[in-house]
Amino acid sequence: MILSYLALYSTNLTLSLTDPDQEEAGAEKETNNKKKMGSVSLKIGDGTARFRRATLWSSAVNILMLASVVTTNLFALYAFTYSPKHNQTTTPTTRKNISLISDQVALIMREIDSSQKKLALMEKELLGYESFDLSRPNMAAELKLFLYHHQLPLGKDSRTGITEMVSSVGHTCEKSADLLSQYMSYKVSGPCPDDWSLAQKLILRGCEPLPRRRCFAKSVSKVGFLSPFPVSLWKPVSDKIVTWSGLGCKSFTCLNSKKLSRECVGCFSLVNGSETQKFVKATSKNDFVIDEVLALGSGGIRIGFEIGGGSGTFAARMAEKNVTVITNTLNIDAPFSVFIAARGLFPLYMSLDHRFPFYDNVFDLVHAGSGLDVGGKPEKLDFLMFDIDRIIRPGGFFWLDNFYCANDEKKNALTRLIERFGYKKLKWVVGEKVDPSGSAKSEVYLSAILQKPVRV
Repeated sequence: MILSYLALYSTNLTLSLTDPDQEEAGAEKETNNKKKMGSVSLKIGDGTARFRRATLWSSAVNILMLASVVTTNLFALYAFTYSPKHNQTTTPTTRKNISLISDQVALIMREIDSSQKKLALMEKELLGYESFDLSRPNMAAELKLFLYHHQLPLGKDSRTGITEMVSSVGHTCEKSADLLSQYMSYKVSGPCPDDWSLAQKLILRGCEPLPRRRCFAKSVSKVGFLSPFPVSLWKPVSDKIVTWSGLGCKSFTCLNSKKLSRECVGCFSLVNGSETQKFVKATSKNDFVIDEVLALGSGGIRIGFEIGGGSGTFAARMAEKNVTVITNTLNIDAPFSVFIAARGLFPLYMSLDHRFPFYDNVFDLVHAGSGLDVGGKPEKLDFLMFDIDRIIRPGGFFWLDNFYCANDEKKNALTRLIERFGYKKLKWVVGEKVDPSGSAKSEVYLSAILQKPVRV
């Protein structure tokens, strides 16, 4: 757009300084110039990224564009306000002025083009939104093959408009290229390395989704160790079905002696302990039992999603009420995914930095506790909450279960965020509880049952 303005101003300037006999030819030239110039995109980058973010560098581009517009307007003002006397012939001085102005306009155009290229390069280096540098000497051959763009054999697809198939991989994988190359180093059609901890490290660094691999994942025989459903919900899980590599503990007995999180203190004990009382017996005013929550739904709660579900006890209790719940988890210090699956439940191995892989407005209920505290800037929690809101159906419920409020500021910030969504507060309790780890320290928790409104 800016280049079109520059061409227009340059043409108008020439027309205003020539004699009347040249005006008709000048107008025709102006029209041709417009057709040739067309429209010029000032988009930073070449469009290979999945998305773009506004950055300091894009702001610099806007400032540069504004300065260019002001400069060209000054030139145009000079040209339009200059009125040559009638019958005055073009002098060498006039021709020199025209040439000087044209040179200045050309210089501005070159500076704009150069700045655009430099800023695009800076953004690519800082954000990693471009493609991988496949020319690196230590890049795994399988990674190169996976990232290769495959052209469609029949050209452009009429339904989607795409011309090539591009593999999906997290953009921040570029910043962990060495680890990713290590992850993609294996023998094709052979056994995969026992490197699940490496994969999880990449995920926690934002390299998600990971690329697919052409090898066979290490497995452990589970024949004879799994119980039929629903007996499996409360049957102790055998240590023998777990690959304990990369973990400090090598048994569930060891894990039960540790506080892995606020939601998981002895959470692998399915026979004795507090896990058997969760969601069926309230131990404080912050604890809601499942029956009273289901009663709020009037029979309309059928499928749910749990964030940071520990060992899957919430999903197990809901399964007893014929409600299907998907549990989001990672294997942080414990084999949560294997344990949940052994109970006959559905674990979803995914970090909270990843957009939930569900369509809009599909869940009757979303359940979350202190796992909702993702840390970092407040905007990070904003993005997470808006994604939670996206997957809850209108009239569905968000169950905030014993969210730990480290201070009043955190509690007030979460309260203000929730109020932005316009949820109906069916239950809202702020109270103190004793630290479940046994320190006898009193802590403040927030529990709530919120109903999503119908938005039009």
